[in-house]
Amino acid sequence: MNNVYRTRNIEPPFSRGQACPCKSRGLSFIIEYSVFGILCLCVTAAWGQSVTREPHIGYLYPGGGQQGTVIQIAAGGQYLAGATDLYISGQGVRGSVIKYIKPLRNIQKQQRQLIQTRLKEVRDKRLAELPNHPHPDKSNPDEAATLSKKENNAQAEEVKMPDHPLLYDLEDKSLRELAHISSVLFFPRNKLQTNRQLAESVLIEITIDPDAQPGSRELRLATKTGLTNPMVFHVGLLPEVRELEPNNRQAYPVPPNMARVRNLPKEKPLDLPVLLNGQIMPGDVDRFRFRAIKGQQLVIEVQARSLIPYLADAVPGWFQATLALYDSSGKEVAFADDYRFNPDPVLFYKIPENGEYELEIRDSIYRGREDFVYRIAVSEQPFITQTFPLGGRAGVEAVASINGWNLPGTELPLDTRPGGNSIRKTAYYNEKCHSNSVTYAVDTLPECNEAESNNTPEQAQLIELPKIINGRIAESGDVDVYRFDGRAGDKIVAEVYGRRLNSPLDSLLRLTDSSGKVLEWNDDHVLKDSHLHRDVMGLITHHADSYLLAELPNDGTYYVQLTDTQHHGGGAYGY
Repeated sequence: MNNVYRTRNIEPPFSRGQACPCKSRGLSFIIEYSVFGILCLCVTAAWGQSVTREPHIGYLYPGGGQQGTVIQIAAGGQYLAGATDLYISGQGVRGSVIKYIKPLRNIQKQQRQLIQTRLKEVRDKRLAELPNHPHPDKSNPDEAATLSKKENNAQAEEVKMPDHPLLYDLEDKSLRELAHISSVLFFPRNKLQTNRQLAESVLIEITIDPDAQPGSRELRLATKTGLTNPMVFHVGLLPEVRELEPNNRQAYPVPPNMARVRNLPKEKPLDLPVLLNGQIMPGDVDRFRFRAIKGQQLVIEVQARSLIPYLADAVPGWFQATLALYDSSGKEVAFADDYRFNPDPVLFYKIPENGEYELEIRDSIYRGREDFVYRIAVSEQPFITQTFPLGGRAGVEAVASINGWNLPGTELPLDTRPGGNSIRKTAYYNEKCHSNSVTYAVDTLPECNEAESNNTPEQAQLIELPKIINGRIAESGDVDVYRFDGRAGDKIVAEVYGRRLNSPLDSLLRLTDSSGKVLEWNDDHVLKDSHLHRDVMGLITHHADSYLLAELPNDGTYYVQLTDTQHHGGGAYGY
């Protein structure tokens, strides 16, 4: 793998430790007065404060949809009663609220019997539609099959069906979907304490135009008390399916309540490409079976943490998905639990033989909850694994060379038009495919590319400040050294843009004088509340980009050394 990094050397607007033009006494007075005023305001607000219940969305399921479709999704959360409107960022996606569903507590015996009776009625109807017309199963008393029609009608008058998203449009469910409903509502894993932050839900209908731009959107609900927090809703290109329980040990087992029915049609494996939607509950393992052809170069990409990066509370914690691929004999042929520093795994696999394969997803330590939502793209979609350079100068045409899987070409133009954000994203996209996003930087300083070999001070590349350097740690143990002339009292800033640009580089910077003495060094630098990089760095827990600031002690030659702290390297390790 290769890393690209961008090193920035500029002079700061004022020196560290330089006196402020304000008088210290006057400044102290202003600060004390301001703090007193803020305290007064806080106390006043506290006295008159009323308890507000802010509406909150904890998850969306599914977390996205395909272009050109109309889908129903559930938004789970708290204080969602009275939801009336739906707001989705961008063009080409719109939606409406169907109904609010209050928390489903314990299902009472009469409700359980009513649900089972209704499920049986629909199941018998589906069975009657089969070509061989198998007889309904009347051997399971737990299905309330012994209730007479008269008893069923009397029960329906006294007991109401509970509200639940799975019970909406029950008459249109397939046999497999009916088994899924029974498993989700009555399986013992759901006999858990209700989480109030996820107990309410709103059923939503979303229309996605055929030309809607693929990618992530923000979705919010409007209630009587205000707008909810935004949640990620992803627009994709692939046909989508939703998981159907039970699917823990094999993708398509015969449901227990259908085991006695003969001539039941066998579930067919999925055709590729496909996008899989599901939820991981405690101890849950989900499996999907698909048919693949020899020579297919599959990219299996998970969206989990990217859909819900922040959970509502500390228990059970983040969803750490793992992927495993099995061949038709049940042998594990591939596994992934991340993609570089990204916790959402990506699995690359070239199919060796025609056949059926099973894909398994679970949490790494078998946690789960309703908000452990995932989307898995299984396809030969293009996936970019490395780019170089990682940016360009504003107003100057720039093209990055790319490598990866299933790419239609080796180059990707970068939008460097002046204005806009300094950190931008792009992707390869046409009507049939869409690659993963590529992050790059656009700046106004003069640029140059690294010139190998520059591994030692004797081989150091000479640069004039200020300068942006496009380079990469090309192999394990590589050290890039740059030389510049400075004067006593000069303030020097060196900043690495690597991890912020999706490079796996974990940079280490050193500033030395001509004798080799280290004047300043830095490994990790935390960007605190930077409005320029908040959108990129907000989800990163390891701030791997380095930054140093130093005042030069003498006139002379100085060196900036850059390497990877773990002694890794490759074509993706850019800066």
